[in-house]
Amino acid sequence: MKVKLGFIGLGQRGAAFGMKDGSIGLLGNVLNNAKDCVVTAICDKYQERLDAACKRITDNGDPTPFMTTDYKQILTAGVDAIIISTSWDMHVKVALEGMQVGIPVAMEVGGTHDLEDCWKLVDMYEKTGTPIFFMENCCYNKDEALVTSLVRNGVLGDISFCQGYYCHDLREEICGGIDTHHYRLAEYTNYNCENYPTHELGPIAKLLHITSGNRFTKVVSMASKAQGLHHYIMNNPNYKDRLGDRVFKQGDVVTTMIECENGETIFLKLDTTLPRLYERGLTASGTKGFYCQTTGAVVLDNIDHESTKYSDMFFTDKNYSEYLPEEWRSITPEQMKSGHGGMDFVMLKNFVDCVKNKKPFPIDVYDAVTWMCITALSEQSIAGGCIPVECPDFTRGKYKTRKTVDTFNFPIINK
Repeated sequence: MKVKLGFIGLGQRGAAFGMKDGSIGLLGNVLNNAKDCVVTAICDKYQERLDAACKRITDNGDPTPFMTTDYKQILTAGVDAIIISTSWDMHVKVALEGMQVGIPVAMEVGGTHDLEDCWKLVDMYEKTGTPIFFMENCCYNKDEALVTSLVRNGVLGDISFCQGYYCHDLREEICGGIDTHHYRLAEYTNYNCENYPTHELGPIAKLLHITSGNRFTKVVSMASKAQGLHHYIMNNPNYKDRLGDRVFKQGDVVTTMIECENGETIFLKLDTTLPRLYERGLTASGTKGFYCQTTGAVVLDNIDHESTKYSDMFFTDKNYSEYLPEEWRSITPEQMKSGHGGMDFVMLKNFVDCVKNKKPFPIDVYDAVTWMCITALSEQSIAGGCIPVECPDFTRGKYKTRKTVDTFNFPIINK
């Protein structure tokens, strides 16, 4: 039997609506790669998006889906699970209603400005038992899988420090929201915080066993001045007249430090409104070695740094390929083209498998809210003059005995 999926939200992430970079979005990934599921119901508040998504589904050879502009109707359409890829401000609201009626939920990423939203998700899960899958696709990426496997195998020793970035020139996407309805335009106008923490933080949290033996204890954030978007707008005729008077609260670069109960520290950087190349910058520093995603290097304590060529430390996916999980050793070129270098394919395959076989979700409600809350905590820290802010324990103490459910079955290498 195929898993019947309902889609709520068919914009850039949901169905790559309006995208020009070849992205196929979550819907395209399901249609092209998820052999064990079928999209039977779709929802968006814009009819043109519904029509475009319906055509893609029927062109794929699947039956015409149920279509609606009211997401509540998806919850009574007989679906086995829902995928929520709406604007950030609707994620929690829709997820809560899906969980309330017992439908497993896959919720897109983003932070939350309201800690109460996090507690509502936890309370709903603990009341209903309905699972939620947080779609942090970077936890399924090849680089993140490799470094986690290296850590699980003890190659890097005991980890003391990790860092991660979300560095992505989003100026056109943000300003273009005036035409495309993209939610980031309002976010950058109204808030100043680490607004998109989970791409960089999610893999680090899994690596450090956050919510399962470890927890975040304190957050300190700092924001630079906000000038990048205004400069971009004033030099762009398409936006100058319409957005020239817009005042943005969001600082160009936000840096965040997180303290962990087991003694590790984490550094995050959000950099999305200045010219730059894309970078997630995952780094893990341990007693036996160091991993750096940006350079693709592993530096081990037993390497003779004086005689070893610097270039020999690169290309970690080749030098350490045996540490990669099977999903990345067997992935096909076609699957790697399916979205974000293949990680969307791997993530959705895992989600459908968990729903179909009633397996625990590797990224569950406790992981989701622990990562999402960094947005609200960073906002408090910045507004208070870069003060330390305490992190809630959303597990209510259960993190001490919870077992880590990894996103992969990592190979055990005996060396």
